[in-house]
Parts: sequence; C-alpha cells; structure tokens
Amino acid sequence: MLRTFALLVAVVGISCARAEQPSPSPSAATNSNPAVAPSAEVAAPPASGLAAAPPVAPSAARITFSQCHVEGPYAAITFDDGPHGGQTPRLLKMLKDRGIHSTFFVVGQCVAESPEIARQILAEGHELANHSWNHPLLSKMSQESVRDQLQRTHEVVRQETGANMTLFRPPFGGFTVNQRAWAHATWGYQIILWDVDSLDWKHRSPAKTQSIVLSEARPGSIILCHDIHKTTIDAMPATLDGLLAKGLKLVTVSELLKMNKEVPPAPKKSATPARTLTTKEAASAATSLGQVEKAAPVKDANPKP
Repeated sequence: MLRTFALLVAVVGISCARAEQPSPSPSAATNSNPAVAPSAEVAAPPASGLAAAPPVAPSAARITFSQCHVEGPYAAITFDDGPHGGQTPRLLKMLKDRGIHSTFFVVGQCVAESPEIARQILAEGHELANHSWNHPLLSKMSQESVRDQLQRTHEVVRQETGANMTLFRPPFGGFTVNQRAWAHATWGYQIILWDVDSLDWKHRSPAKTQSIVLSEARPGSIILCHDIHKTTIDAMPATLDGLLAKGLKLVTVSELLKMNKEVPPAPKKSATPARTLTTKEAASAATSLGQVEKAAPVKDANPKP
C-alpha cells in the first residue's frame, strides 16, 4: 500500500513537469466571484426520471461531503492532480464545447509550474479547489506539515489567480476527523470526497472510465477523475456526452452543495413491548438451552499439542 502511495506521488510530480503540448494563453475574461463562476443553468429542472441519491441525515456543522441530495438531475464531475500542461487544456476545450463547468482540485506545485492554465480554468467558469502541495498522505503527517501543504497551495492559487478557495480534497481521501475539523476552522474548507470513483489512475482505459462513470453517476453524485492522464481525457468526450444524455446537468461542487437538501432520518418504529414468558415457555427455553450446552461443551482454550 505504501508503495502505491509513493508511486502516485511521483506520478503527480512528473505530470506537472512534462507538458505534452503547448499551453494556450489564458482567457482575458474576468469573474466577479474569483473562487468559482456559476454555471449557466441552475434553475429547477423538469422531472427527469433519474433515481436520486439517498437522503442525507442532518448533522451539526456538516463539513464533509461525498455526495449531495438534490431535487433535480444535478451532479458534479471533478478533476484532481493538475493542472497539467498538455492534458488540462484539452479537457478545458471539451468542457467549453459542451457548456459544462467543473471543479478542479489542484496541486500547488503544478499551479506554480503552470499558472496560466490555472487562470484559464478560472476564466472559463470553473472552480479551483485545494488538493495539497505535492500529493502526500496527510493523515500520516504532523499538523505543521499538513499546514504547510495546504497553506502553500492556498497562497499560490490566490497569488496567481485571485481565487480564495473554499473546498479541499485530501490526497487518497486520507484525512482524519480531527484534521477535517481543524482545516475547516483554519481555512473555512469543506472537505470533498466522492461517491463515483472512475479508477482512471489505475486501469488507464478510456472505455473503463466511461463505463464506470456512466453506470454509477446519478443526481447528487460527485465524480472523481484526474486531468493528468491522457487516457482519462481521451475518455471525456463520450463520458461527458453520456452523462448529458442521461439527463444530468453538470455543475461545480460549490453549486451542488448549495442545492443539497438535508433530509431528516425516518422516525424509528416503536419497539414491540416486551412480553413475559409463560411458565410453559420458560421451561421449554430452559430445556432447549440445556440441550445446546450438552451438545456443544466448551472446549479448552489452550489445548495440548
């Protein structure tokens, strides 16, 4: 397992440095909300026939989300580990052609290496969110080391794009309950996980990425993909078109959170009143218990060899 973590960290670092094609110039468009540009359509939709995610029980100061319960066919497709000099611009064009806005969980060192792509992401109406500086397993690190990972990324994104990020996704999903509360108190972050994992980093198959996402996505879903793999971006045209064909409207995570409806849990059924056993029933139960004990005597906990 640790070997897998180390390999993924190395992949992130390499992907930041190697651009497969020149990065386009950032758009000159501006955004009144520097953290996220709203999707063009967030009004209540017509009935879609798609099965909604199960209701989410309310909790005080909820800060962690893996999906939302929404009253419409809304979902969020997200991309981790970029920006990548070659693959992210390809993806941005695909999203722009379809009028889709997404959330990009960016790695700080990649933003430092490709700030123009981070600015393009924001200028084209997408959302930037924190994914640490260089993708370590934060749950195994000291608080000061975690602070450095999050603060450096927060600052480089703010300096390069003006965005004040409000969402954080821990690498590998590894973040303790205490760390989540601390990150929320320190930066105001909501912790975003996922309910649909494309596993694109593992199988590197466009067909599998498409199949997993289309079979598992539903209203309220938060879909996990990565914009550093060519095979993932190769899968996106058919995947995005398939999601739209299912009737889903793709929005940013922040927009999805605003639509989340906390539904109280169903009331518990009253317990059946206890009934005193009759004399005959008690005698029968005692006889049965005695038969069980005789049939299966307790064995010596430390038998001799």
